[in-house]
Amino acid sequence: MGLLKSIFTWWDGATIGTSLWSRRNGVKVGEDGLGNVYFETKSGQTPRRRWVIYNGANDASRVPAEWHGWLHQTIEDAPDKALLPPRAWQKPSAVNPTGTADAYRPAGALEKGGRRAAATGDYEAWSPN
Repeated sequence: MGLLKSIFTWWDGATIGTSLWSRRNGVKVGEDGLGNVYFETKSGQTPRRRWVIYNGANDASRVPAEWHGWLHQTIEDAPDKALLPPRAWQKPSAVNPTGTADAYRPAGALEKGGRRAAATGDYEAWSPN
């Protein structure tokens, strides 16, 4: 199933055609901590294009901020060469958890039992008259 899946599906990683095209027409620039691989058109080709082959689901929130800047040509060189090392207080990038079990659900959400706190009486409904 793995081979057929990589031939026909685009939403869960790159198809075989995309992977072969990337390796033939592009130069591998680097890889991030999530295993995503970044490519750029070979030198001399115009227009210059940059793209990513995701390791897993095709989700733009899986691209770290530094690589996002490189993809959009904000920085010239790969982030490991162009940027300073991350500071101790910086958090690593995280995938957007919306739609998963890890998503934020406030008190009162149906997934958390659906019980909301009682109204406090400080709300007054707006009336146009």
